[in-house]
Amino acid sequence: MVAPQPRIGDWYRSNGGELFEVVAVDDDDGTIDIQYFDGTVEEMDREDWEAQWDEGLIEAGEPPEDWSGSVDVEGADEELRGDSFGEDSTLRAGPLEGLDLFE
Repeated sequence: MVAPQPRIGDWYRSNGGELFEVVAVDDDDGTIDIQYFDGTVEEMDREDWEAQWDEGLIEAGEPPEDWSGSVDVEGADEELRGDSFGEDSTLRAGPLEGLDLFE
């Protein structure tokens, strides 16, 4: 089976069961940067990628439901994501009246 072309954001699983994401692909150097769920980053040659795929040491994987492992997000940080303003509409920016753009 032909190894898939790794794309940034794709998730895979190593033979040991470790989940990792492709975070960079450098076609000029022929390298692929991967980041494991625990945050560890490694660089792999494209030849190694293809060889490991052919040997069954790498397989396609699904992104984890809890993505916070690799990005080191605290609980308070996670609450600030998305539409966290809730029903408090006082947190909106005011009009820019009186602003002189040429000063």
